[in-house]
Amino acid sequence: MVPEMEFIISTTKKQELVDITHQVEGSLAKSGVNDGLCNVYVPHATAAIAINENADPEITLDIIDALDKMVKEGGWRHDRIDNNAASHIKAAIVGPSANIPVKEGRLQLGRWQDIFLCEFDGPRERKVIVTVTKQGR
Repeated sequence: MVPEMEFIISTTKKQELVDITHQVEGSLAKSGVNDGLCNVYVPHATAAIAINENADPEITLDIIDALDKMVKEGGWRHDRIDNNAASHIKAAIVGPSANIPVKEGRLQLGRWQDIFLCEFDGPRERKVIVTVTKQGR
């Protein structure tokens, strides 16, 4: 049996990176898995999951600024439908999920790494699904 947990994050801005590391750690603890793999997934087309530094809060703003420079607002075909094509493109670039190894009941994140929900079309409520797979032997 693979434990799966969900939680909701309410974003407050059009674009933001929200640290969800503690919620994911809580889901991992509930799973009871000591060694395995933790998948963090967001089932939304204009949001994503990223792992990056959280010691300096400016890095999240730098990531948003870099994506804004890469993907300009407006002029996309999808904008004729709901004017959020840039949000879809940014989410596709970052990706909807991340896998983190689990050892001795702990996420094997690097010293400066945390897990972020990347909001590109907020504010909204976003579902995050955490699936923990036990290492087989």
